[in-house]
Order: sequence, then structure tokens, then C-alpha cells
Amino acid sequence: MTIGTESGRNWMVALRRQQIHTAEGQPTGCYTSTFEIICRDCGDDPSRDYTNVPPRLQHIRGPYEIDAGLTVYEAHIAWHEELAHAR
Repeated sequence: MTIGTESGRNWMVALRRQQIHTAEGQPTGCYTSTFEIICRDCGDDPSRDYTNVPPRLQHIRGPYEIDAGLTVYEAHIAWHEELAHAR
């Protein structure tokens, strides 16, 4: 599981703290107590703010409290693995 906002890492799905606000793709201010799922396989871009992604990606992102976020994160990865095995 990838948790955080480190750039330059080779990951496709991450559970990270939701930012209060971003400007030009960079976090400004503090983070909230909630988490969001960023899935590059689904077309999400971690540099985009929640309000600037389509509703489909907002639904995937959450927000989630940590326990629910971990559950949904694991389920999302399992869903991608099922898709890959079905091909």
C-alpha cells in the first residue's frame, strides 16, 4: 500500500491524506483528517484537486475515514486485479 504524497515513485493506486486546497498542483495549507484514493489506472492525476476531477473520480477518491479508506483501497486494488485476470 502506498500512503503519502511522494512524487517520483512508481505507483498506480494510493491512499493519501486529503489536502485542504491545492494551487498549481501543489498542496497549500494543511491536510484534513480524511483520506482519498488516487488511482492512475482509472485516469486520476494526483496533482489535480478533488474539485477538478470528474464525478466518477471524485466517487473513487472519497473522502474516507482511515478505516473505511483502507477497506475501499484494498477492494479497489482487488477489482483491478480481477479485471487483469479476466483479460
